Amino acid sequence: MKLASKFYPRKKDSSFAPIDPILILHGLFGSSKNWVTVAEYLTEFSDVYCLDLRNHGDSPHSPEHTLEAMAADVDEFLTDRNIFSAILLGHSMGGLTAMTVSLKFPDKVSRLLVEDVAPRDYEFAYDAELSALMIDVSVSKSRQEIDSKMAVYVPDSFIRNFLLMNLERKEEGGYRWKLNIEALAKSRRMFESQFDAGKSRFSKPTFFILGAISGYFREEDRAPTLEYFPNAKFYSIAGGDHYIHFTKANEFKEIITGIFHSNEFFSVK
Repeated sequence: MKLASKFYPRKKDSSFAPIDPILILHGLFGSSKNWVTVAEYLTEFSDVYCLDLRNHGDSPHSPEHTLEAMAADVDEFLTDRNIFSAILLGHSMGGLTAMTVSLKFPDKVSRLLVEDVAPRDYEFAYDAELSALMIDVSVSKSRQEIDSKMAVYVPDSFIRNFLLMNLERKEEGGYRWKLNIEALAKSRRMFESQFDAGKSRFSKPTFFILGAISGYFREEDRAPTLEYFPNAKFYSIAGGDHYIHFTKANEFKEIITGIFHSNEFFSVK
C-alpha cells in the first residue's frame, strides 16, 4: 500500500553530522498531524518523514489491519523512495509496527526508537473510543456538537480532542471521519503479535522512551524486550502517561537530544 506522508527537510544550518532519514510512525487513531512539533524539532538532526499508517490520515483504506501489513507498507515506502537505511521512531501501534519492521527488515533500519510500548501482545481495549467514533457526524453542524456526543463514551477531553483530529468537514456540509473505523473495529487482534522470543533479533541501537505511569510497559517486559533487542536502552519519564511526546514534550525532547548525541546512537555495526 502506498502510504501518505509529510516531509520535513533537514535544517540547512544544522551542525549535526548527517545521518539516515527519520520515519515517524503514529499510534492507533493518530496520524502525521499529531507529530508536527516533534518532526520539526527532529529536522535539527535529519530529514524527517511523518507517515500516515493504513486506515489512518490520508492513507488508503483496507479491510486488513495487522502489524505484518503495516510493516510491509513501511518497507514499500522505503523502497519507493530509495531509502536504504532509516531511523524509525514509533509510538504505541506505530512502535509495534517499527519493531516489526526492524525484526523483518533489519538491513533497512539503522536505529530504532520506541515510545511507550513493549514487544508483546496487547488486548484491544478501545471500545469506548470506537463507540465515540461511530457517532453519525455526517449532518453535525459543529465540532462542539460532535464533542458533546462523544463525551457520553469518552469523558476524557484529552482523548476526545485527540480523536477529533481525525474529523474532516465535507464541502456539502457536515463532517466525516478520515479513519477507516469499520476496518479498525473488525481488527481487534491487530496487536497480537509478530513477536516470538528467540526467533529474530535486532541488535542495532534501540531506545525505549517510557511513561512511568502509563502501564503500557511493565517492569516484567524489560527482560523479554532484551531478547529481541539486546542493545536496548530504557528511559522513563516521571509522571509520564502514554502520550509523552505531547504531555511531557520538553522531557521527551531532552531524552531524544541525549540519545542523538550519545555514543550508543553512533555504535551502528
